[in-house]
Amino acid sequence: MYNVSSSKAEEFICHEEILETLDYAEKNKNNAALINSILDKAKLRKGLNHREASVLLACELEDKNKEIFELAKKIKHEVYGNRIVLFAPLYLSNYCVNGCVYCPYHFQNKHIPRKKLSQEDIIKEVTALQDMGHRRIAIELGEDPVNNPIEYVLESIKTIYSVKHKNGAIRRVNVNIAATTVENYKKLHDADIGTYILFQETYHKKSYEKLHPKGPKHNYAYHTEAMDRAIEGGIKDVSIGVLFGLELYKYEFAALLMHSEHLEVKFGFGPHAISVPRIRKADDIDPSAFDNGIDDETFLKIAACIRVANPFAGMIISTRETKECRSRLLELGISQISGGSKTSVGGYAEKEPEDSSQFDISDTRTLDEIVSWLIENGHIPSFCTSCYRSGRVGADFMKYTKNEQICNFCTPNALMTLKEYLEDYASPYTRKIGENLISKELQKAPKSPRTIALTKNLELIASGERDLRF
Repeated sequence: MYNVSSSKAEEFICHEEILETLDYAEKNKNNAALINSILDKAKLRKGLNHREASVLLACELEDKNKEIFELAKKIKHEVYGNRIVLFAPLYLSNYCVNGCVYCPYHFQNKHIPRKKLSQEDIIKEVTALQDMGHRRIAIELGEDPVNNPIEYVLESIKTIYSVKHKNGAIRRVNVNIAATTVENYKKLHDADIGTYILFQETYHKKSYEKLHPKGPKHNYAYHTEAMDRAIEGGIKDVSIGVLFGLELYKYEFAALLMHSEHLEVKFGFGPHAISVPRIRKADDIDPSAFDNGIDDETFLKIAACIRVANPFAGMIISTRETKECRSRLLELGISQISGGSKTSVGGYAEKEPEDSSQFDISDTRTLDEIVSWLIENGHIPSFCTSCYRSGRVGADFMKYTKNEQICNFCTPNALMTLKEYLEDYASPYTRKIGENLISKELQKAPKSPRTIALTKNLELIASGERDLRF
């Protein structure tokens, strides 16, 4: 039944294979010799398959778990350095025809006010996001062919890119919309989107169908095969994820890695990024109704094992998580975080509407507070979008990443976009510590033509130039 290169969802995400994997992992969770061999393989940066990674996740040996965490930190540092990419979600519409029982946008929810941003509203929201300092956003909206057709999405993307306020500009629009057709993915590609994002929610087919009782999202295969269609439509950067807490986490973990393996085998490159959200309280939704919640320590281990198994994909964590949890996750492999987020339709330009958010936010700090926090903890806050705009996407991006050359682009670009932020948006304190960070990074940079060019570009940014990149 299991066929990693198959186009059929139930073959590349094979239920029987997952159950066998979990059984294998349980039987070997204290097999030190096997765990050592898996860790030795992981140290070579060749990645792990879902079965090997599941053994690490199941491991109960304290000394080996410590090695897993240390290896995750080492891989994160060597592949991605100390930079952290920042973004914000922009919710366009909460009209939805689906019946997802974990999401307040479900069509039966009569408590939540329904809203759809006009193009004029979008201009106001994007202007507010730019005035915060954001350069990268992810648009989100419910599935509704009448209120949210693909034409509305395309028009909204065009509007977002058109807004230029003061020195601001959104340079990358990532898109999180429902599974759609190859033809529509081609339209999104032609609209110059960055990454296409779609969470599986759960890979367990029976649970998936139970959690999505009504609407087009009920079709498990169509949803699970969406990334294949997106890539066939020309989109090279895709981002996958599950909503941890809906099903047993070990099942979801194995399936998530199987999905990544499938994309790698079939298309020659895996996901650009992997997201690890946990279910949160929202209007008409109570997380306690789902008896699969995971504590922070388990969540941290999931993140560490994903980083060890998939060393080159970006990893994303949202404001669903607390400041404390996000701080620990940054060390274990997270490379992208949201900041200053609003999870309602509207809220950046004006006060966030009551009872309209998709989920409760745990990290409510402003973008500037998050930028200063990152700097204080030795990270480079990055607003970079250069790879996408320079064509380093899909297999090309992975080529640079797997050769551990991506930092040659990412670190200088991160420093230049941080410099832009400091010049245009930062509070006095953030600007002070940010300038100190840039100075320290330049001092430790190798003497090379790239460093000389970077130094010159930083001077140009200080004198008013913008959007310089490698």
